[in-house]
Amino acid sequence: MPSKHGPVRSRTVATRRAALAALTVFVLPLAGCGSLLGQDSAGSDGDAAPITLTVSTFNDFGYTDEMLAEYTKEHPNVTVEHVVAPTSDEARLQMLKAFTTGDGSELADVVAVEVDWLTEAMKHPELFEDLTDAAVTDRWVDWKVAQATTPDGKLLGYGTDIGPEAICYRADLFEQAGLPSDREAVAELLGGKKATWERYFEVGRQFTAQSDVAWFDGATGTFQGMVNQLPAAFEDPATALPTELAANNEVRAVYDSITTAIGDGLSAGLVQWSPEWAAGFQEDAFATMLCPGWMMGPIESLSEGVQGWDVANVFPGGGGNWGGSFLTVPSAGAHPAEAKQLAAWLTAPEQQTKAFVTAGTFPSQIEAQGSGAIQGYANPFFNNAPVGKIFTERARSIAGAPYKGPYYFAIRDEVNNALTSVDVGTSGPEIAWNNAVQTVEGIRLQQ
Repeated sequence: MPSKHGPVRSRTVATRRAALAALTVFVLPLAGCGSLLGQDSAGSDGDAAPITLTVSTFNDFGYTDEMLAEYTKEHPNVTVEHVVAPTSDEARLQMLKAFTTGDGSELADVVAVEVDWLTEAMKHPELFEDLTDAAVTDRWVDWKVAQATTPDGKLLGYGTDIGPEAICYRADLFEQAGLPSDREAVAELLGGKKATWERYFEVGRQFTAQSDVAWFDGATGTFQGMVNQLPAAFEDPATALPTELAANNEVRAVYDSITTAIGDGLSAGLVQWSPEWAAGFQEDAFATMLCPGWMMGPIESLSEGVQGWDVANVFPGGGGNWGGSFLTVPSAGAHPAEAKQLAAWLTAPEQQTKAFVTAGTFPSQIEAQGSGAIQGYANPFFNNAPVGKIFTERARSIAGAPYKGPYYFAIRDEVNNALTSVDVGTSGPEIAWNNAVQTVEGIRLQQ
């Protein structure tokens, strides 16, 4: 990696902006910038030379214009540009491209990284700033910090949200099928504290016997929730190498449960984030879906004009976490010290509390989780469900983070591809599984 004071620095901003342009949904320029860790930074009096910091995120982190405007008041020398990729996958590809073509100088000053591909970033710790700072010690739940900490103790990311899971459902469709629709009754219907995946699918069979609507949206989202409950789904934590998929009985059991549900007509056959999936919200295509806190935002956005959504405080198999992200600071950025301060401010409890209210991104910060703003928040779109309390309780049921090594994302995608082919009817379960096994074996043997 070039020195921070080497010739690469003079071209960093221009190169990085050009690379980010392909992902941009919107860019929000913000004049000014504030102190982040309770310390005065250079330029707070307006005398420092103007600088620009770029922040790249994806989907909806809840970082609104109003929130970012709060940050701009104290540092008029700084302009912040917020660049948003439409999906996590596109943001990941941009990061991987930067790793393979250079030193990461094409990346933003602050880069959001999703937990499923965090380990791919952690293979290159030399390209990121160590964010260890006494000012943020004990800010997050322990397992969130552990996910972003290298074996030698380097902290590569500040946690934003986590994804404690509940069940989102259409109360009106439940009523039409003769099932209980009150959120407490739905939680008990699904098994309450003893909820299992077997019970979830069994209630789905009861529902579809009385309705033309599918029980859940599609295989891939359901698989994500189930596989996240496995301690180490695809890799051996001792070696960080892929395990043999053909002999992976835990993953095969999950696969079989889902493909059986597909065969029973419980799935709408929709691939999450596809145009067909988006349209399904308007077409009453399904009655339930696995629902981390951040999923509330997409559901509300895609269900405009649709009434009946609610949230049940229950999840099959106990606790589950789907997703959650981190803010990293690439070392090749022009202003890593200022970028670190910005990342710290964005992940402070106050900002993450506001992000939850805006986008449903449940905070990983201990102080934020216990705040009155979180505990008292009810979501009007979801029938005024007390989602602050619901997702706090769901978060407390998470025992810890499963192991996800550098091959997790690629292997998970191959199993997802197999499930999708079954879900849309282009392949049978056994053929699709064997195809995934062959591809994953190729990945394994290359290591």
